[in-house]
Amino acid sequence: MDAVIPIGEAAPDVSLPDLVGRPHRLSHFRRRVVVVNFWSAECPHAARVDEEIHKLCCEWGDRVVWVSIASNANESLDLLRSVAAERALPLVLLDRNHQAADLFGAVTTPHLYVLDAQGILRYQGAFDDVTFRQKTPTRHYLAEAVAAVLAGKLPDPAQTPPYGCTIVRY
Repeated sequence: MDAVIPIGEAAPDVSLPDLVGRPHRLSHFRRRVVVVNFWSAECPHAARVDEEIHKLCCEWGDRVVWVSIASNANESLDLLRSVAAERALPLVLLDRNHQAADLFGAVTTPHLYVLDAQGILRYQGAFDDVTFRQKTPTRHYLAEAVAAVLAGKLPDPAQTPPYGCTIVRY
C-alpha cells in the first residue's frame, strides 16, 4: 500500500470550491494541523466517522482544522449541502474532477490524511481499526495521529489501509 504522497512530504496545495462556490486552498490553513477527510454524503462509514470527528474537534479546539472533500461523481450539490448541514460539517469542498482525490491517492470515503502545521503529510489511512468482523475499534488511528502531531511527534502507525465506500468516478 504505497501512498501517492509519501509520508513526510508536502501535501498538494489544492484549491477547491466550498458548497457555495467560494475557493479554499489547503495552504490557507497552515500553522494548524489539518485533517483532510475524503467524504461521502451517502456512505455509512463516512456518517459514523463524521460523528466521531465532531467529538474529537471539540477536544482539539482551534488547533486542528477539519476539511471534508466530496469527490463522488454521483452525489448532487443539493444532496451534499443537505447532508453537510444535517451533520454540521464545518467545511466541505467540492472535487468534481477528482483532482484532489487523484493527487492524494484517495480511494475510499472516508480516507483520512493528517497534515502538520507546515503542510507535511504525517498520516494517511483509516479512522480506526473497525472491520467487517470487528465492529468495535481497539485503535483510533486518526485520534492517535493528531495527538502525536500536536505533541510534535510522528504518528505510529503513519499509514493504515483505508476502509469504506469506493469513491465513485465517471
